[in-house]
Amino acid sequence: MEQDVVDLVARLVEIDSVNPSLVPGAAGEGEIAGFVADWARRAGLRVEVVEETPGRPSVVVRSNRTGTGRTLLLCGHLDTVGHAEPLGARVDGDRLYGRGAYDMKAGLAAALIACREADRAGIGGEVVVAAVSDEEHSSLGVQQVLDRLTADGAIVCEPTELTVVTAHKGFVWTEIRVVGKAAHGSRPHLGEDAILRTGPVLVALDRLNERLRSREHPRLGPGTLHASLITGGREESTVPDLCVLTIERRTLPGESVADVERDVADLLASCDVTATSRTTLSREPFEIDEEHGFVGEVVAAVGAALGRPAELAGASYWADSAFLAAAGIPTVLFGPPGDGAHAGVEWVGLGGTVECARALLATAKGFCR
Repeated sequence: MEQDVVDLVARLVEIDSVNPSLVPGAAGEGEIAGFVADWARRAGLRVEVVEETPGRPSVVVRSNRTGTGRTLLLCGHLDTVGHAEPLGARVDGDRLYGRGAYDMKAGLAAALIACREADRAGIGGEVVVAAVSDEEHSSLGVQQVLDRLTADGAIVCEPTELTVVTAHKGFVWTEIRVVGKAAHGSRPHLGEDAILRTGPVLVALDRLNERLRSREHPRLGPGTLHASLITGGREESTVPDLCVLTIERRTLPGESVADVERDVADLLASCDVTATSRTTLSREPFEIDEEHGFVGEVVAAVGAALGRPAELAGASYWADSAFLAAAGIPTVLFGPPGDGAHAGVEWVGLGGTVECARALLATAKGFCR
């Protein structure tokens, strides 16, 4: 099993699956989805390819049920961002370097191997692996897959450093348009400089970010806010009549899109500017009660497989787990160690990925009886 995990991680990393919604013309999930489907069929598993959006396939892999046990869903995404780490897998000691190794082809490999081994063990229930498309942009894949399946519990195999993650932040993207009045640069008194008028908005946003620190989640810390994009002006000698600012707010469990929209509206009113705002994309935060029985079962199985007590943690990033939880499926995150998500150098620990696969298998054997 150990070498199979390592070989599968390397093969997945070698396949280009950069999300075309992020990088126009990128490869997308077609080749890697085909590889996963073929691998699963050769392993004797049941396979369904879901492609409601042309060219953006996801793959659902199922073990062969032998009884009436429960269903465990293991979820991982096929796509990667288009960062500087070169395509291909390079091993240096215990580390495997390559685009998508950490985020999150190692976790997907661990899930597939765990499903295969659970099937060979003849578990009474069912292990389902959802290898989904488009997580790095709009999460088309997980939403389409959830139309076709449900489960009694789910583990999203994002990299968690072998901790059991019970909460993560959400996010809201807001576009703010500050309106001015164009004029010749030699006659600024006839215009209204939209870029300069955005200055007080930026200062107020910084103050709001400081106020967010007053509320902390026990696993996630405070919510945060940053200015992501800013554009404005037409040419050097014209007073700009428009400045467009995009901000991202990372939200905590209990905070809603309406809360964020209200904060932005109040902030703009306090700045005395002519401006509008709109939410362009949002994703809900995620949290499961740590006293939930599913959490206890995962923690026990992970601890037994690793030979040490399992740690509970929170994650600062957003993941497809929020969609699974919204569908009524008890969910946690658990995945291998490494570093470099969305960065120029990305790697995953191979020993930790093997431990991840063993822990997922142990969870499946206990949960799906």
